[in-house]
Formats: sequence, structure tokens, C-alpha cells
Amino acid sequence: MTTPAIFPISRVDSGTHTGIVTIALEQPGKPVVVLDLELIQRLEATLHAVPPGTSGLVLASASERVFVAGADLNAIMAADDAELARYLAYAARVFQMLADFPFPTVAAINGAALGGGLELAMHCDGLVACPGFKPYPVGLPEAGLAICPGWGGTNLLPARVDPARAIRMTAEGKPMMYDEAVAASLFDAVAPDAASLRGVAADLVVKLRGAGARSPVQRRDGAPWRWIGRPEVAAGVMKALDTVRPELPKTEAAAAVAGAVEAGLTRGWRAALEVEQRELVRLRHTAPAKAALEAFFARSAKK
Repeated sequence: MTTPAIFPISRVDSGTHTGIVTIALEQPGKPVVVLDLELIQRLEATLHAVPPGTSGLVLASASERVFVAGADLNAIMAADDAELARYLAYAARVFQMLADFPFPTVAAINGAALGGGLELAMHCDGLVACPGFKPYPVGLPEAGLAICPGWGGTNLLPARVDPARAIRMTAEGKPMMYDEAVAASLFDAVAPDAASLRGVAADLVVKLRGAGARSPVQRRDGAPWRWIGRPEVAAGVMKALDTVRPELPKTEAAAAVAGAVEAGLTRGWRAALEVEQRELVRLRHTAPAKAALEAFFARSAKK
């Protein structure tokens, strides 16, 4: 087996930015970055190759059009249940590496961040975004395809925006557009343009690094820094779940989203991931998912 190539790693050593590395996700030959096994293997190799002495990390995209457009749904549908379960668990472990580093991590979002792409970003401590070359979506569209997130999105988004709104959007599979995400305070900082995005992300790394007892590195405990199980947000998320649950669509996908939120609140981060992944494996076999995904693939083929 060949060793996966790593993504470009650059290092910033100027002024307050000393020791910050930037990783640029790229997929040569493809118009946008899409999460597939090869990309995740390359990400794992790159994270292992982060040099000693690093004091912060910025996760960016080499694509001018998207941050990450989402997961490879063709591969998800083609895998058998055991293969898909292994793949989801493997990717979750790679994503968790971002949340385990002994220094702050920030995602620099320059375009569409959908599904697994947003979940990857939300494993970082901070999110920074900028306007794209055109308005772009940010969110978790899986329930709109009659499936559910598989890498913690149900438990990550409600810790970053109004939890009732986050649960409802996730259960409906409705992403926000960039301007809506800015208004919802999804991002910790907003850069004026793509040229300054990585610099603003590095500034946020420095800010988080200097936060003392409130720094994210003080909560390295096997879960992302910002998730619904944290004491300061858990009660509010539970109240939001109780409020919106009766109003959610009467679909299996919406029920799976609510169930994963409840699992995180009552049984922890790992339990939430297990619920998401089990439900994703199951739901893709249902008639609504097969119909929705077939229509999605048909639309994609016409583009």
C-alpha cells in the first residue's frame, strides 16, 4: 500500500503569527473539493506530518469555488453496510485529530461548506469565512436527501448558532446561504475577501491561543471544543430540542437527527456519532432516500 501524499503545508512565522501552519485541501483534476476516501487519507497523512513546534493550524481549501462541497454520495451508496460503517468511523477519527491538537485550530471557509465539509470545519476550534465569488451555501443538507449527517453535525451546529434553528434546519436538510450564516453568528470572524481570509484565520488562532483558561486547548477531552455537550450550552440545546421536536418533519431522517441530538445530550459525543452513523447506514436503504438520491444524481449529471 502506498503512503498517501500530503496536502500543502505552509508555515507563518511573522509577528504574532509565529508557528502557525496552514493546510490547503486540494483535489487536482477535480473542479471542487469533495470528501472521499483518498482525500481523508491524505488529510490524515498531512495532520500526522504537522511539524514539531507548531502553535496553531489553519485548515483552508485550495479551491476557489468551495471549501468542501460535501461527501462523495456515490461512494456512500455503493458501499455495503460494513464498508460504510468502517469508512464513517475512520473519517470521524481523522476529523477528531483536528480537535485533539495541543494548539488552536481554525477553518478558513471561502466557499460552499456542505454536509461533511461543514462537519470537518466544525471540528476546528474556530470558523472564519469570507464572501465567495458568488453567494454560497453553508449547512447540513443530508435530511433533504432522506439521510442524516454522519460526522457529528447534529451535535456541532447547535453549539454554534441558535440551537432551535440549527436543529430545525438540520432536520429539514436546509443549508443557510453565506449572508444568513454571517447573520446567525456561525463564524467567529469574517474576512472582507479571499485574499485576507487566511490572515484573519491566523489572527483568530492567536486570539484563541492567548485565551488562558478559556482557550480551547484546556478542553481537549476527546470531543470538539464547540459541541452541545458543553455545560454552558447543554441546557439551552435540550430546551430547544423539546420545543422544536413536535414541529419537525414527520420523516425518518428528521427523527434520526433529533435522536442524535438527544444521544449527545444524554450519553455523550461518542454515542451521538454512533447514532448518526448507524442511522446513515440504515436510511440510505429506505425508499425516500433512494428516490431523493436518484433525483440528486440525475440533477448533478446535467450540470
